Amino acid sequence: MKQKTASVKLNMIMNMLLTMSNFIFPLITFPYVSRILLPVGTGKVTFATSVVSYFAMFVQLGIPMYGIRACAKVRDDKEELSRIVHELLFINLIMAIIVYIVFGFSIMLIPKFRAELNLFLVIGSTILLNSLGVEWLYKAMEKYTYITIRSIIFKIISFIAMFLLIHEQKDYVLYGGITIFAASASNILNFINLRKIIYTKSVGKYNYKRHIKMVLVFFSMSIATTIYTNLDNVMLGFIKTDTDVGYYGAAVKIKNILLSIVTAASTVLLPRASYYVDKGEMDEFYRILRKTMHFVVVMAISFTIYFIFFAKEGILFLSGKDYEGAILPMQVIMPTLLLIGITNVIGIQTLVPLGREKQVLLSEIAGAITDLILNAILIPKYAATGAAIGTLIAEIVVLIWQLMSIRDIPSYIFKEVPWIKLIIAILIASPLSVLIKFLDFNSFITLLISAICYFGIYGIFLLITKDSIAMDIYNSVLRKLMNILVR
Repeated sequence: MKQKTASVKLNMIMNMLLTMSNFIFPLITFPYVSRILLPVGTGKVTFATSVVSYFAMFVQLGIPMYGIRACAKVRDDKEELSRIVHELLFINLIMAIIVYIVFGFSIMLIPKFRAELNLFLVIGSTILLNSLGVEWLYKAMEKYTYITIRSIIFKIISFIAMFLLIHEQKDYVLYGGITIFAASASNILNFINLRKIIYTKSVGKYNYKRHIKMVLVFFSMSIATTIYTNLDNVMLGFIKTDTDVGYYGAAVKIKNILLSIVTAASTVLLPRASYYVDKGEMDEFYRILRKTMHFVVVMAISFTIYFIFFAKEGILFLSGKDYEGAILPMQVIMPTLLLIGITNVIGIQTLVPLGREKQVLLSEIAGAITDLILNAILIPKYAATGAAIGTLIAEIVVLIWQLMSIRDIPSYIFKEVPWIKLIIAILIASPLSVLIKFLDFNSFITLLISAICYFGIYGIFLLITKDSIAMDIYNSVLRKLMNILVR
């Protein structure tokens, strides 16, 4: 029986709402929390979260990405879909038991972990919650309305808890627990609601072996990605101090907020792209890739330039004066917005659906090795800035590798990106907004006025030159406003 799926447009709208919640939640809470916990407190949570991510990685085994593709291909066959979910969930839970045993021994044997026992136990709950959550199934079925509503509800609860419970620097364990609740507690609902999508009773004829090869490929990709996205925090924590981790974490926090906006459109497309490739509908496959790449570059290049110029104001507003050590790392790491945005489309939305996962894996291994070597060289001398440099160069290596991997199809992907037009728009918008830095305003007012100036000019120029993405956004907003006024 063919299961009903939402339109790509609805999925993108839902994912944009989810992205906005991911943007607004830390935008409101982090300025409050960072001023109470200071770099030392936020650094402890960031360090513990980065360490636990390695344990969680072994539990997931690459299933979050593989599961989307595997389930998307059989989403019209409920029995086979149920069989695949049962098999992957069983693998997850067996791995969770094994990993929890290793996790327990690690806490007992490593003094730095044992010193923060309560924090590590709280953060470690994500290992089980992520295993039960089967988020990959809901994404494969394109249940983005459910995902969005559920996520926003838990974020609102966490938002209230943050202000009610976090009052002193020693409350960093509570902060860690609340962040885990916001991100992972909804996975319990996912598990409960499984019965609405699949058969929860045994369907028989299980074949766990059929997943091993691809799960290991995706797991290897996950290892490489986790290494070079979390290695910075772990190495900073061991080589330098929790304060340095706090500086770097503040810079990365802002980058990740922006990255969630940049990748908002492309996130929803993996199941649809996999479906098109499986059905041989390549024209539709390339069409959504071109449109997604266009959107990603338009958003990423503008955010990158603006926040390089206004890193100081962004850090002071969101984190406070105690985080001035995060300004330079943030400026260094900002170009990764564009790099990650592009590699997200090339790797996850193009190479994976086409069955070229090994190229994604090799690119990420190259990035991880680059990051490891550069961190070992740069962190001892340059601390958080050294970690940022390592990450930037690692992302450049990943992009170059992936570009080499799609030499047969690059014209399809980049065909609609108006590079010259975007550069001109930035050259016009930047000087006027930078002048505002020299006026005697506080960080919030400077950000507000400069952002209106910069993004206003940028957007108007793209509209005047009839950029298709800018026109789509403008017309969509205009229609919504007209509908509201008519009602």
